[in-house]
Amino acid sequence: MQKKLLALTLAAATTLAGCAMDNMATRADGMTAARASASVDNPMVGGAAMYANRDIIDNAVNSADHTTLVAAVKAAGLVATLKGAGPFTVFAPTNAAFDALPAGTVDTLLKPQNKATLATVLTYHVVPGKLDAAALMARIRAGGGKAMLTTVQGGTLTAMAAGNGVSITDAKGNVGNVTTANVYQSNGVIHVVDTVLMP
Repeated sequence: MQKKLLALTLAAATTLAGCAMDNMATRADGMTAARASASVDNPMVGGAAMYANRDIIDNAVNSADHTTLVAAVKAAGLVATLKGAGPFTVFAPTNAAFDALPAGTVDTLLKPQNKATLATVLTYHVVPGKLDAAALMARIRAGGGKAMLTTVQGGTLTAMAAGNGVSITDAKGNVGNVTTANVYQSNGVIHVVDTVLMP
């Protein structure tokens, strides 16, 4: 009788241990899947991981290369907009791109009295819809070598193939290059550019 009880107890313990292991494996698989869906093989930007399940602002604030852009978005009152459902395609200038502007330009734009002008410049970098590199190239091919993109600001950007990448020309003729493409967000996609685009 004691042997029988011992055997039953061992069997029950083995079953419980097996269930616990299965649950741990399920949780681990779930966490791995969540991580995978979050990253979607996004490139690192400004030394930080970019997550496809976070919005444009929540990712941008972590990039060391975009502190000026984030400060400008806050000063222009556009945080709520870029945290919205979108989707948006954002051509995001780096700190170096802002530094290349004429001396004093950024400081002037960040002044409260220039909030409307700053918002105009920033929304000129945003195109409605989600246009990743493949979609941009498809539009460029369909346009015979260039694609005219209407921005949230209402102006136009011209996208063209440039080597293996894409260049963006603004209304003033300034040409910027996409240096990092396809940084997917929960509400769109970011393409890092090396130039501040002007309407």
